[in-house]
Amino acid sequence: MNAPLRVLVCDDQLLVRTGLVTIIGAQPDMEVAGECGDGRTGVELARALRPDVVVMDIRMPVLDGLEATRLLAGIAVPDPVKVLVVTTFNLDEYVYEALRVGASGFLLKDAPPDRLLHGIRTVAGGAALLDPDVTRRLVGHYAARIRPAGDRARDIPLTPRELEVLRLLADGLSNSEIAAALVISQETVKTFVSRILTKLQLRDRVQAVVYAYRHGLAA
Repeated sequence: MNAPLRVLVCDDQLLVRTGLVTIIGAQPDMEVAGECGDGRTGVELARALRPDVVVMDIRMPVLDGLEATRLLAGIAVPDPVKVLVVTTFNLDEYVYEALRVGASGFLLKDAPPDRLLHGIRTVAGGAALLDPDVTRRLVGHYAARIRPAGDRARDIPLTPRELEVLRLLADGLSNSEIAAALVISQETVKTFVSRILTKLQLRDRVQAVVYAYRHGLAA
């Protein structure tokens, strides 16, 4: 049998944290590695316990969830921890900042339990979790703001087909949707995505989406 996924829960609201712990602890393939109510303790516990996934709130005392995520999963972290941000705040700037500082996914607390559990499993497996509607809204809101002047698609070290796949990723399409759009197999899509991440030195699909925004590849 595979070892259960070890999850650290960080949320300053005791009632919410207890609910998350109860839901996660009831799964046969998961266990709660620890829990806490502030970001600083979350960072310390994550570094000590090395959980598979940290479920992180954004607004917390002592150290907020965005800074805690940066310390655990930011680009300068040599051995990053996977972070799934779960918050009540459905604000574009929080979503973008969470992804920019290293989060592997973003969910709202009003999501049903099965979506939370799916999110934990998805992030633990190395994939990214970002709702397509949120992705498209971010594109519209932030594309001009975060796109550096002078960046051009021809300066990006990808083939035309890889650029096409990256653009579809930035639109929030899944592998199956990309396969249907390009009339190729899902395995071929996975190969393209892997090549894109390797060539651009990115960790996951979320970073690929942010990269696409920053380089003017999102419409």
